Amino acid sequence: MAPLFNMFGKNKESHRGTPVVVKMENPNWSMVELEAPSEEDFIVTTTATTTSHNTSSRDKARGKNAKQLTWVLLLKAHRAAGCLASLPPALLSLASAVKRRVVSGRTDAENDSDVNGVGVGVGREKENHRVKARFYSCIKLFLYLSVILLCFEVAAHYFKGWNFVHFGAPHLHLEQFWSHFGVKGLFGWVYSRWVLIRVEYLAPPLQFLANVCIVLFLIQSLDRLVLCLGCFWIRYKKIKNVAAEDYGDLDLESGEKKGFFPMVLVQIPMCNEREVYQQSIGAVCNLDWPKSKLLIQVLDDSDDPITQSLISDEVKKWQQEGANIVYRHRVIREGYKAGNLKSAMSCSYVKDYEFVAIFDADFQPTADFLKRTVPHFKDNDELGLVQTRWSFVNKDENLLTRLQNINLAFHFEVEQQVNGIFLNFFGFNGTAGVWRIKALEDAGGWLERTTVEDMDIAVRAHLHGWKFIFLNDVECQCELPESYEAYRKQQHRWHSGPMQLFRLCLPAIIRSKISLSKKFNIIFLFFLLRKLILPFYSFTLFCIILPMTMFVPEAELPAWVVCYIPATMSFLNILPAPKSFPFIVPYLLFENTMSVTKFNAMISGLFQLGSAYEWVVTKKSGRSSEGDLVSMVEKPPKHHQRVASAPVLAENNEEIQRQEKKKIASSSSSPKKNKKHNRIYMKELALAFLLLTASARSLLSAQGIHFYFLLFQGISFLLVGLDLIGEQVD
Repeated sequence: MAPLFNMFGKNKESHRGTPVVVKMENPNWSMVELEAPSEEDFIVTTTATTTSHNTSSRDKARGKNAKQLTWVLLLKAHRAAGCLASLPPALLSLASAVKRRVVSGRTDAENDSDVNGVGVGVGREKENHRVKARFYSCIKLFLYLSVILLCFEVAAHYFKGWNFVHFGAPHLHLEQFWSHFGVKGLFGWVYSRWVLIRVEYLAPPLQFLANVCIVLFLIQSLDRLVLCLGCFWIRYKKIKNVAAEDYGDLDLESGEKKGFFPMVLVQIPMCNEREVYQQSIGAVCNLDWPKSKLLIQVLDDSDDPITQSLISDEVKKWQQEGANIVYRHRVIREGYKAGNLKSAMSCSYVKDYEFVAIFDADFQPTADFLKRTVPHFKDNDELGLVQTRWSFVNKDENLLTRLQNINLAFHFEVEQQVNGIFLNFFGFNGTAGVWRIKALEDAGGWLERTTVEDMDIAVRAHLHGWKFIFLNDVECQCELPESYEAYRKQQHRWHSGPMQLFRLCLPAIIRSKISLSKKFNIIFLFFLLRKLILPFYSFTLFCIILPMTMFVPEAELPAWVVCYIPATMSFLNILPAPKSFPFIVPYLLFENTMSVTKFNAMISGLFQLGSAYEWVVTKKSGRSSEGDLVSMVEKPPKHHQRVASAPVLAENNEEIQRQEKKKIASSSSSPKKNKKHNRIYMKELALAFLLLTASARSLLSAQGIHFYFLLFQGISFLLVGLDLIGEQVD
């Protein structure tokens, strides 16, 4: 049989198309290989006594095949030329975009000094910078090691001609080392020493740490699977919390509305949030509840006198329209949001109210919000909290908001709903909820000891026996952070605070009188598994261990850990937001990218480092809901006269006028827009280059799934590090 020619080496036997082998005794045989040949193109000759007719037909077919092959090669050459021609412009545009970002951007170290909101103190700020510098130095150390090792093995391959496929083998024997490298001179001896160190000292601890992370990964995946099964069961059985009261029409005798109308206090805490204060105050003042049974507190912690004046005037406007609303401003601003709420609850008139509803400054409750939440407290004296779901007016604004919507949809529909139905406990979301004031008092009230005062009060209330209800069908509109900088600050606070709280609450949880099953749920599931283990293994396994296994191939991660289970978990996470299925791959990559921020926050909170006390008000854009936009079109805005009853307000109004004049003058003199600065995040960039270096090493070792994962994950880190995701920040 004639030998088969391989153009790409001895070890490769892959052919494109269907191979056609012509076998004959005549030595003037030929072999033709085409893509998808037709039946008349096959030429099979078996004997040397071929007739002249067969010979002529064979020659015609051979000429036809030669023409087809020529056209195929020309077509492929044209396509390849087109691809090659499009690559340089694309690379140049990408390089120019990256250059502009680097030149006009500011590093995260410079950004941390510009804190939007409440500061953390000079001493803690310095400690915060030291901690971040150490974390960044560790990442750079791994990056430098990976680059050195990659260069070392490339040099070994170049000078000695060694095959990288051998380097990627997970199990190597010492005899093979000496047979390959022992007689290769100094470089071979150095490499053999490195392989021995790798096998004897580096691979065992790395494999052990990888196995530990894999076990934690499987436990967390099992927990997520159980939560999803619980959500499916709730949907299948149509389990739903039903209110005990149905509101009817007006009572003809008394002239009052029929139904359950207890005294309700509504609180709107805010701090320097000029973009959204009008929306939240207007939505709360339009709540469908008897005015004699409702009091609204606007709790302003703003340190900007202009913002204070604007909010105060907005409250006065609604007071003139008959709303029962008051404005409170703290002179001594301590304790962040918890201190603000604690100060408001100390008012003497609060004792006349039974329930309190809390809304952050960007939340817009519907008019029937209280009618759909407060009735659940009727005839249920053990109920302490009714939490509602969030909806987002800007969920489709950019890629960042779409990915946040996936996370929060899973959090509310799966985590909160399942825990509320089966355990009567979940973490209070800090807003869009109604508390029984007696439950707050039994738990000890608001405490300023952590940056997650909402989770703190929920845990303490649960330890005192209070139950919670989550309403998945009641929504309250709000905004998502549209910039990565704002989202990163928010996630840092959300992941450092729980670790602070865990340290403080652990003795109280152990000493509490609740059942052992509830203690296990709070300690292991609520705190350790979902707040500590998740960011730990996500960062350690996929950002550190996986790249290191490319350079220490004796320690390995199975493909199902790298690809299949993460893809399955991402599929489960995206089920509550089915319209987001096209973003499943970016979601998986972005969650791993955010692991560096969450891991840093978790470590800061667990060990009480400086950044654990950092509180930054999330930047808002002031986007209105569709209903607000329609109402603005249908009803022209009313011009209310703003009254200043104090000299301070008069001075503030004068300051507002001066600021407006300055804006008009600046806009007329300089028509150019204000320059926006992008952030450059050094930790994310260092991890991007680490993962890309590991992907190059994986490519040389012919590890397919690992290569693609590392490549795309590195690109994801690169995009985030250059602030190419989300809205730009001023």
